[in-house]
Amino acid sequence: MKPTLDEIIDKMLNTVEYSKEQIFEISENSREEYESLKQELKEIREKVAAVIDKSEKTDMHARFARNRLAQVSRHFKSFSNEEVKKAYEQANELQVELAILQQEEKQLRERRDQVERRLIQLEGTIDRAETLVSQVSVVYNFLAGDLKEVGEMVEDAKEKQQFGLKIIEVQEEERKRVAREIHDGPAQMLANVLLRSELVERVRNEKGMDAAVEEIRDLRVLIRSSLAEVRRIIYDLRPMALDDLGLIPTLNKYLKNVEEHTGLNIRFTHMGRELRLSPNLEVGLFRLVQEAVQNAYKHADPHEVQVKVELKPTRVVIVIKDDGKGFDTAKTSKEKSFGLMGMRERINALKGELTIDSALNKGTVVMIQVPAEGAKM
Repeated sequence: MKPTLDEIIDKMLNTVEYSKEQIFEISENSREEYESLKQELKEIREKVAAVIDKSEKTDMHARFARNRLAQVSRHFKSFSNEEVKKAYEQANELQVELAILQQEEKQLRERRDQVERRLIQLEGTIDRAETLVSQVSVVYNFLAGDLKEVGEMVEDAKEKQQFGLKIIEVQEEERKRVAREIHDGPAQMLANVLLRSELVERVRNEKGMDAAVEEIRDLRVLIRSSLAEVRRIIYDLRPMALDDLGLIPTLNKYLKNVEEHTGLNIRFTHMGRELRLSPNLEVGLFRLVQEAVQNAYKHADPHEVQVKVELKPTRVVIVIKDDGKGFDTAKTSKEKSFGLMGMRERINALKGELTIDSALNKGTVVMIQVPAEGAKM
């Protein structure tokens, strides 16, 4: 029985997914080896410095010993056999020690050079592996996804291809960022918690119960930090307060968090009643404000950002204004304006209007207007 088209596609997808996992494993193994070699290189450099210092001191002592031996040889009759023997043995011992140190220094330098070359190779391997993972992910998503809806939104074939690829690349970059945040944040903290928890019993046995209790207190601080970091990552992915409290309280909390983490001065103003909108509309509006504020922080270098939200029974109006360096909307390249393209696609899905007014050194004003479908008191 011949395989169906779906079976062929599934087999192809499984092969691509397996290849992606293999490349990712190579990347992780290379990264682990890279970190290990970095530590070894640091230790080797310290050893080389110590051996050089010791060699210089030994060489100085050896020269004194040789001079002493030469003096004894010239005035052989003036010294006893024991003194002659001692001078010879001391000069010989120092010469042997110096030769050993020089050989050790040579070996350390050779190993240092090997490690440095290997680190350069690993950097290239890691970069290539990460690029391949992104490229394979693009291929996988193209095979698994349906780009008809994107094709209907973008008329030009070339722009459609670039736009679709950019969406997938941004998704992969976001996944990579979240994975790294989890790896560098909660994962590291939890590994530290596990390690220190194993030390509690040893501390109790060696230093007593008070020291163990103090160690447990420190663990509690680490656990709180891990929990806070996990909650922050989850909030960035999907603020659960949006479902429970609605758009206005969630925006207020989000903007305060941005202000605390970036030092950016943000003024939030709400006008009208706190209406509950449809879930899709609340999520869409939140993401639009999030994108506009992040764009201002990353690209405009502003002193202040103002966010004004007006909720009307039939319409929502949001204005995001910054006093940053602004940009020329007519000359902004497609590459740099992808964030704005994404905002326009989202506003089109909400059947609203997006207006962007910006000029160099005059700041930027973003106005969002959407129909308030499904508004509730």
